[in-house]
Amino acid sequence: MTPTPAPATPDNAAGATAPTAAAPAGPTAKARAPRRRRPRPRVWRGAVLLLAGAYFLVPLIASFVFTVHVPGQGVSFEAYTQLLAADGFTESMLLSLGLAAATIALSLLLAVPALVAVRLGSPRLRPVVEVMCMLPLVVPPIALVTGITTVLRWGPEHLSRTPLYQTFLAVQNERSPVVLVLAYTVLALPFVYRSLDAGMRAIDVPTLVEAARSCGAGWPYVVLRVLLPNLRASLAGAAFLTLALVLGEFTIASLLGFRPFAVWIVTISGAHARMSVAVSILSLLITWLLLLVLSRAGTNPATVSSAPSTSPTSRKES
Repeated sequence: MTPTPAPATPDNAAGATAPTAAAPAGPTAKARAPRRRRPRPRVWRGAVLLLAGAYFLVPLIASFVFTVHVPGQGVSFEAYTQLLAADGFTESMLLSLGLAAATIALSLLLAVPALVAVRLGSPRLRPVVEVMCMLPLVVPPIALVTGITTVLRWGPEHLSRTPLYQTFLAVQNERSPVVLVLAYTVLALPFVYRSLDAGMRAIDVPTLVEAARSCGAGWPYVVLRVLLPNLRASLAGAAFLTLALVLGEFTIASLLGFRPFAVWIVTISGAHARMSVAVSILSLLITWLLLLVLSRAGTNPATVSSAPSTSPTSRKES
């Protein structure tokens, strides 16, 4: 007798169709599966970084070799050892650093309150303030120094019998030339404005001020303890740009008859070519060092001192 097939049940049907459904799981399924593309090495990124590094480092290396290699004598670091003893090096360096510190302080004192007042009181005046701060980019330094020279000549001639005569003489003092600070502040306004404006756009200034004022804080406390800590990175960027501008500015200081660091480098370049290049390299390294210090100061988190809780609830829990 031939065995009769068993009736089809759900279990039997599933068992019968299971091998058929699982059949494509062999080599054919592997061939049909989409292949993952291997990530290609980003050669262009490395090439661009290599070219940028060569663009900045090759001139510096060539300048350093020029300062230490003397034809017929070999390697000599005399250009660097004689810097401190060079006539006018210390005075010009200290003068430039003092001018940079004064320019940074004056620029921030002018820009921070003005931008805060525009943000809070009259946002419609923001385009006007922006145009006024960007004007120094349009006016060349030679035109600015021509106007300053004209005013300095006109003042003593027409105001010799007034107290303003001494003011015109004081701003032209060789040890502390205030006129250079005023001129550098005008030149630095575009960079300071851009840096501070970007920082204020990143934070909600009206909310922070309203919250601080509702807690009873005065305006000096709001600016010094609430806004400035949130603008630390912007302040550091503005300070570095102003520092680089003051250390490298030559036109205004030279035409007004002063001798800061940039003018001193050009003055000694004719008699001591290697020393002038060595001073330029050292000034670049000092600028980079100050950049690292300012960037470090701009990225440090604000330290908040937390006092222990002395509320009645905490005392009961303790």
